[in-house]
Amino acid sequence: MSVKIRLQRKGRKKRPFYHIVVADARSPRDGRFIEKLGTYNPLTVPATIELDRDRAYDWVMKGAQPTDTVRAILRFKGVYYRKHLMRGVLKGALTQEEADKKYNDWLNAKETKIANRTAKTAEEQAAFHARVAGANITAPPAKAVEVATIETPAEAEAPELPTDAEITTEVAEEAVAVATEAATEEPATEDKAE
Repeated sequence: MSVKIRLQRKGRKKRPFYHIVVADARSPRDGRFIEKLGTYNPLTVPATIELDRDRAYDWVMKGAQPTDTVRAILRFKGVYYRKHLMRGVLKGALTQEEADKKYNDWLNAKETKIANRTAKTAEEQAAFHARVAGANITAPPAKAVEVATIETPAEAEAPELPTDAEITTEVAEEAVAVATEAATEEPATEDKAE
């Protein structure tokens, strides 16, 4: 019987969420499993991975075969780095204390990098929401535009044009005159043929 470490799909349509499980290779994707090792949410930035590293390491050392995606997750979370260090301990290249120190230093650096990425994403999202809400909007700086003035000798002879207010009152007076004319005219009556 071969044992696989694989993803089990959860979540609704077009919103995937996965459980990382150890299962018999013959069982269906979302079917029976032996043990749940963690969860994986690819929709967040960065992807949210919760994994029991010790149990995953135990299963890898027992010979469980991860799928390609799970292998990438285990590598990202340091399970394969721990396996690499433990092989060095078995061969005598490292002591157990040196291997543990290297592994813990690597984990701390990785967790710091992930925390920085999460904080940066949260800042970007907050800035986006502020822009959408209209807060902290500053007008772009006005560019200096040189306006070319053209002097014409006929400026003094140009006729004065009426202002918008004069035009509006003129139009309103004409509309009132047309309305009064229409009201005073007698309506045409049609002769009924009997």
